[in-house]
Amino acid sequence: MNDNLKQHFRDSEGPFIEQVTGWLRQAADQYRPILTAFLNPRQIYIAQTLVNPLDDVRMRAFGGFEGAELKRILFYPAYYEPEEADFQVTLFNIVYPVKFATLKHGQILGTLANAGVERDVFGDIVTDGNEWQFVCETEMADYFSEQVDHLGKTKVHLTAVPLTNVIKPEDDWETITTTVSSLRADSVIKAAFNLSRHHAKELVEGAKVRLNWADLPKADYELALLDMLSVTHYGRVRLTEIGGETKKARLRITLNIIHSK
Repeated sequence: MNDNLKQHFRDSEGPFIEQVTGWLRQAADQYRPILTAFLNPRQIYIAQTLVNPLDDVRMRAFGGFEGAELKRILFYPAYYEPEEADFQVTLFNIVYPVKFATLKHGQILGTLANAGVERDVFGDIVTDGNEWQFVCETEMADYFSEQVDHLGKTKVHLTAVPLTNVIKPEDDWETITTTVSSLRADSVIKAAFNLSRHHAKELVEGAKVRLNWADLPKADYELALLDMLSVTHYGRVRLTEIGGETKKARLRITLNIIHSK
């Protein structure tokens, strides 16, 4: 990859870039589609940046429904016409006693992630405030339906349903444009949730913040386009646009924010 492209990415993203490069080579050399696990928006952005200069390989991302956050990518030769079925995504209804139990996103995420699988074999978990659903790789569907029969103390069972049956997720995202002194994680948390810089730093140091579904290493970690932070008790924030500097040398940024209920 040329140095011009490299400057868009962090050193820590090197292994993922190598992985994408391998998939692209495979799709080109073997002249066939290559399907990934579920990737986050930042990873999808990196993949798209690597695909853009190529003539012989294209990509499409799909997460089971319009507006999904986590998606599987299909890299495919230029001759190929991808179809929805190529993405091998299964949608599950979580059937539970609605009148007697309340489910929470974190509880479902924790149960699925602790079912002895990697985080990237399932995608978004969605609710309309009453029903709950999630998507997973079709090749893992039988495993989930056999393994998951409780969420906490609540007895549940999983029923696979057509993708057309996806519930309309509650969309509580709000968009704000603001300025920050830098793209440090604690600066962005401060701006998003109206906190002091000190408290934002404490949240990171107390392991209350995750970056792109993984632990955030440190408060001064520099964020990049489409990074997502999950902040316990506060909500989630995604960096959707990085603009120019103001006269006072502050950076203009656009954030999507969802507040914890």
